[in-house]
Amino acid sequence: MSASGQAPITPERIMQIAWGYAPPLIIEAAVRHGVFDLLAKGPKNLDEVVAHTGASQRGLRVILNALTGLKLLSKDGKGNYALAPESAAFLVSGQPGYLGGFIRHTSSQLIPHWLKLTDAVKDGKPPTGGVNQEKVGTEFFHEFVEDIFPLSYMAAKTLAGALGIAKASAPVKVLDLAAGSGVWGIVLAQQSPQVAVTALDWPGMLDVTRRTAVRNGVERQFAFVGGDLSSADFGTGYQVATLGHILHSEGEPRSRALLKKTFAALAPGGTIAIQEFLVEDDRSGPPVGLLFAVNMLIATESGDTFSFNEIAGWLREAGFVNARTLDAPGPSPLILADRP
Repeated sequence: MSASGQAPITPERIMQIAWGYAPPLIIEAAVRHGVFDLLAKGPKNLDEVVAHTGASQRGLRVILNALTGLKLLSKDGKGNYALAPESAAFLVSGQPGYLGGFIRHTSSQLIPHWLKLTDAVKDGKPPTGGVNQEKVGTEFFHEFVEDIFPLSYMAAKTLAGALGIAKASAPVKVLDLAAGSGVWGIVLAQQSPQVAVTALDWPGMLDVTRRTAVRNGVERQFAFVGGDLSSADFGTGYQVATLGHILHSEGEPRSRALLKKTFAALAPGGTIAIQEFLVEDDRSGPPVGLLFAVNMLIATESGDTFSFNEIAGWLREAGFVNARTLDAPGPSPLILADRP
């Protein structure tokens, strides 16, 4: 404490931020060398990790110690490394919440965009073209969506439970918009044979959606429609429509139009389910949502992150009622609303 009784101002927090790029790259290196999957089988010392992974002793020593410092691993007095609970839950492949696939894209797909942030701030435009445009977006997401499947899997299961899908006694038509990996439709289809999913996405993405549906054993419950959200025919009569992390890339005007179009596609009594990175009305937090807004500056023409109240207002404008949140695993709750 200083003489005035106040804590001294130090550069510590800024220095931590300055090295903020390092932890995801360290985690990526460990994922690519199979470190977390190896340690899921039990604690290992450095020599054992070297023997199993084939990576260098020097390289593994420094990243294992760095991961220990980040509290993602622990190390006992004999030099054995073990997984921390977070790593066991989210960095071991095969776990429902696995984030290693997402992390794998850090160096190749995410950081290269962020290195152009200064240009994006100056121009207000994505330096490499918007990922919500079909050509650029298909190239970007075709390699990405299967690895982010786990990010929405548990939230989709929560949605299925809230909607009582497993107890359905009549056909349930589901519209999975910008389906990507198909996670929302797949999880709902797994709950009941009554579910029939229409998965809509750019034509170049649908092979991924189809492959994932086949892998999860529900391809017979799927129909696939190629097209852009703004021009494709959604059809009508759906009981459920899902928009998983779509509004942030569309931006406000296109999102409002999309919600009106989705309203028209639902049957009376139908429900829309939205997953988003929500922020406070005054944009004071939470940090993840605010950082993702910067990601949208870099990656899209007009994308942003929004508050619940903003989205709820657009839903009312489109004709929906009873806009509400549903607590679900993920950075933010789901938003649900109904067509009267």
